[in-house]
Amino acid sequence: MFNESTSSEIETIMQEAWQAFHVYRKFSLKQRAAFMKAIAVELENCGDALIQTAMSETNLPEARLRGERSRTIFQLNSYAEACEKADWLAACIDTAIPDKVPPKPDIRKMLVPIGPVVVFGASNFPFAYSTAGGDTASAFAAGCPVIVKAHPAHAETSEIVANAILTAATTCNMPKGIFAHVHGAGFEVGKALVTHPHTKAVGFTGSYTGGKQLFDWGNQRKDPIPVFAEMGSVNPVFLMPEKLSAGSGGTASANEIATMYAGSITLGVGQFCTNPGIIIGIEGEALQTFVHDLGKAIQQITPAAMLHDGIAAAYKKNKDNALLQEDVHLVAESELWQSSETLPKLAALPTLATATGQAFLNNPVLHQEVFGPYSIIIRCKDMNEMIEVAKKLEGQLTSTLMATENDIKDNDALVEAVKNICGRFILNSVPTGVEVCLSMQHGGPFPASTDARFGSVGADGIKRFARPIAFQNWSNDLLPAELQDENPLGIWRTVNNELTKAVVPNK
Repeated sequence: MFNESTSSEIETIMQEAWQAFHVYRKFSLKQRAAFMKAIAVELENCGDALIQTAMSETNLPEARLRGERSRTIFQLNSYAEACEKADWLAACIDTAIPDKVPPKPDIRKMLVPIGPVVVFGASNFPFAYSTAGGDTASAFAAGCPVIVKAHPAHAETSEIVANAILTAATTCNMPKGIFAHVHGAGFEVGKALVTHPHTKAVGFTGSYTGGKQLFDWGNQRKDPIPVFAEMGSVNPVFLMPEKLSAGSGGTASANEIATMYAGSITLGVGQFCTNPGIIIGIEGEALQTFVHDLGKAIQQITPAAMLHDGIAAAYKKNKDNALLQEDVHLVAESELWQSSETLPKLAALPTLATATGQAFLNNPVLHQEVFGPYSIIIRCKDMNEMIEVAKKLEGQLTSTLMATENDIKDNDALVEAVKNICGRFILNSVPTGVEVCLSMQHGGPFPASTDARFGSVGADGIKRFARPIAFQNWSNDLLPAELQDENPLGIWRTVNNELTKAVVPNK
């Protein structure tokens, strides 16, 4: 429906973004925040037409899309407030001490925008992780122009949202080039954007293959740039012995845990990057009960359509490949269909498999994500093997312990091993569901993401698109307002090692 952006069009877009950067970076925090809030208003003004378009392109239900749009609006507003509050700037001031030998200069540091940011829309979140999503909001808050490459699976939805951003830009008198929107189904457009000299950072949510390719392009440039790619995860869940055997005194039973995880595995047809794809337990009666109960629950989940044909085909291929591996056994799959002819188009069959701990340790295929309503239970012979499995796992967005306090106190080696591989460590809950707040960490050690120090959810994500600069011996009038003695913005700053909103003391 939309023509692929040409190399000449991309060149024009990047030139305009570079020019816009030198204007927008000087806009006040208040102006940036007003722009982001205006985008939120325009996104709401898109009304039902946006929801209906997204439904037709993604197979996602209306309630889910309305909720996701609300979340996206919340992100824009909350990141705008965080932008203006300015804690993310990490402003710090160390005043001069002329009498020190040698004399100590006046040094003041803060974060400044990094430059034009390229954002790649995600397939599974057409609003929250796409055109006006968290990466775009973070970049605008940091003071950077944004170029979005629409995901081809929901290109029309992306176009509507892009027009809303452009309307807000006009309303707020933003410089030309502050935002651009491009299309392209092949890799050529993406490569041209990442390798362009004016691109200074990249935000991506998607597959390992796509994210790693962007990361490689970014690092192979003459001037390497940061590529913040969130590339998925199997989000391991560790079932601890006492927890699984308890089920009294207010503690969930194996059946209740199984019911909870059946819902988590199949939520959104399993198309969340925090889907629990691997569950690890220790052989015994309690685990056998859990496997039986989870299998029964999976059998009662109705198959539903996936986002698009590419994801549906990949799910079937990867699931079938996992089930063909040696020592992997099918536990259960949905029984709520009569034949393949009655399944919805692009439907994914909820599936549960199992394998031994030794099989997992010997076969890297079992470590790989099967994106969809699939999970595998790994049965370890004892706690030592469970620890070995934990150490063998790659970096994850989340890891979960289903555990009592005694389980945790008695198994410190496991707890430490799991802590080493994840960005979010969950206790007695499910990994699906990512709260938008400052303390959220949505990122993890490679290959979950390309930089474990940062996350893509919460206002801390603004820091991805900024860099520190120190001003030494500058006169007060020439300093940015954020660093001036009088603290005209009234922000928190660290002055001579003390966090304060006070003015800088007399020199």
